Amino acid sequence: MRSAGCIINDLWDIDIDKKVERTKTRPLASGEIKPFQAIAYLGAHLTVGLGILTRLNMFSILVGASSLALVAMYPLMKRITYWPQAFLGLTFNWGALLGFTALITDHVPWDVAVPLYLSGVCWTLVYDTIYALQDRSDDIKAGVKSTAEVEFCIWDGRY
Repeated sequence: MRSAGCIINDLWDIDIDKKVERTKTRPLASGEIKPFQAIAYLGAHLTVGLGILTRLNMFSILVGASSLALVAMYPLMKRITYWPQAFLGLTFNWGALLGFTALITDHVPWDVAVPLYLSGVCWTLVYDTIYALQDRSDDIKAGVKSTAEVEFCIWDGRY
């Protein structure tokens, strides 16, 4: 599903990726592949994901399917909040919850599953902020928001 999320992100961000040095050579941004081709490839990924998901119990199917909203919304977060990395953490670490529901069908130990999930969210927030620092100047020019900009504002005295 991570690949599906990356495809969705690249489809949403074609125009932004063209403005960022590190991403302007991505296949969609560079025109190497067309959006229709990416959508077809996305369909293949989602079909395989659905095949795997249907092998799980019903509660896990519901938990897994509910992650699709997060996956689809993540690329929009960098347009509306300076905290898209936090939303990415919520999205990327959903598998921790899904894993528990898939393995333990009679009683999910939420007192263990939720802290595991939230620690993954925090870790993603940290590493993706570090990763975003390399694009900070291009992102600011392109109007992309991120926690890297928040960090910059704190040190610059604007936050």
